[in-house]
Amino acid sequence: MPRADFQLVIGLEVHAQLLTTSKLFSGASTSFGGEPNAHTSIVCLGLPGVLPVLNERAVELAIRTGLALECRIAERSEWSRKHYFYPDLPKGYQITQYEFPICLGGRVVFDTPGGEQAVRLTRIHMEEDAGKLVHEAGASLVDLNRAGTPLLEIVSEPDLRSADDAVEYLKALRDVLVWIGVNDGNLEEGSFRCDANVSVMPKGSATFGTRCELKNLNSFRFIKQAIELEATRQVELIERGEKVEQETRLFDPQRGETRSMRSKEDAHDYRYFPEPDLPPLVLTKERIAAERAKQPELPRARRRRYLQALGLPAYDAGVLTADRAMSDFFERCVEAAGDAKQVSNWFMGELSRLLNETKTTVAQVKFTPAQLSALLQAVKGGVLSGPGAKEVFAELFATGKDPAVIIAEKGLAQVNDDGPLLEAIAQAMAESPKNVESYRGGNTKIVGYFVGQVMKKLGGKGNPKRINELLVEKLRG
Repeated sequence: MPRADFQLVIGLEVHAQLLTTSKLFSGASTSFGGEPNAHTSIVCLGLPGVLPVLNERAVELAIRTGLALECRIAERSEWSRKHYFYPDLPKGYQITQYEFPICLGGRVVFDTPGGEQAVRLTRIHMEEDAGKLVHEAGASLVDLNRAGTPLLEIVSEPDLRSADDAVEYLKALRDVLVWIGVNDGNLEEGSFRCDANVSVMPKGSATFGTRCELKNLNSFRFIKQAIELEATRQVELIERGEKVEQETRLFDPQRGETRSMRSKEDAHDYRYFPEPDLPPLVLTKERIAAERAKQPELPRARRRRYLQALGLPAYDAGVLTADRAMSDFFERCVEAAGDAKQVSNWFMGELSRLLNETKTTVAQVKFTPAQLSALLQAVKGGVLSGPGAKEVFAELFATGKDPAVIIAEKGLAQVNDDGPLLEAIAQAMAESPKNVESYRGGNTKIVGYFVGQVMKKLGGKGNPKRINELLVEKLRG
């Protein structure tokens, strides 16, 4: 961490792989893994004479992202060639958007201990991914499976002032991208990855220091560590009277350091020029409006509604909006059952437990919202006890049978008729005359003992509330 008299300044560039089945300019698969160079085509291999064809699905997902992040969607955006020469870039250039990106402005909002914070976005543009270099046995091998994969580069303004805030920004951004179905959020596989531009300046200064770009950040923990290590390195240089050089640096988590990779290029180093093989991307107002109409309620807005309209605790609201499938299923169950807190209790408790134990997802749940509602009504109506309801729920989860069928098959219906209850109470009192006298002598707590004895005689199926009422009446004599 930088000393108290220095201020950390962070801007982030996120590369998010779009959830398409084919690449940005070819029909090659975007599937992760596979044998090296298996997911390629003559286009992503950059063979002479081939022409790129834009993936329409990628454009749709880019518009969706821009709208979710409050960007202005450009009605006209253009493609450029970005030149650099590495073995993992077959053409010797990357097709990207430079001067005229598809999305401008926008923001990412997240929570901090000091309250809500909004980080401005500079731009979001589409581009194709490069391949991957694999270093082994003293050789460098090239795997082009990833070459041409559609990416969104999401560039923030340098608004972040701590590594912790940078992590929270990235989590909030990833949550939105996963929620709207444009990215799977997987840092380990590289489908959501981040470069951090880090600089330091004296507290109170309005002039940013020289920035260094950090690469190889594939976990939130590493992002925090790398930013803090780099900030400390820069402060130490300044304190020794040395200059911070603009460069690209790699984070080495094993050695706990950042190290120089190459001098940081500026735009002119890439020799950008318009892509001659692709026309400008033109979007009509009607198309943008149609995408806007399809925008879902976002997780922060839904959390707020759960707190304010449904009256759920903040913890419940957070858990229930961490996954869209879970949240959407919760919404349908609340619509069917009507009692949001009761539904939330079952989701936070038994449903979460069973999903974890069986390693299944909400998409694989076998029961319907109407069936859960029927179970909750059985509890509310006194048909089922608490333990009985859990037993029914477990069977409902496993089989999807109707609750009424499960209750009948397992004989779990509570005894609510006073006749059998009074008979069991009379037997329990006759077997414990000393405890009856103890109650009548003022030891009212002993009524719990009698409730337990009566429940045993009824096989656990008595209505405990009614048993308690009748017991008090009889014990009083």
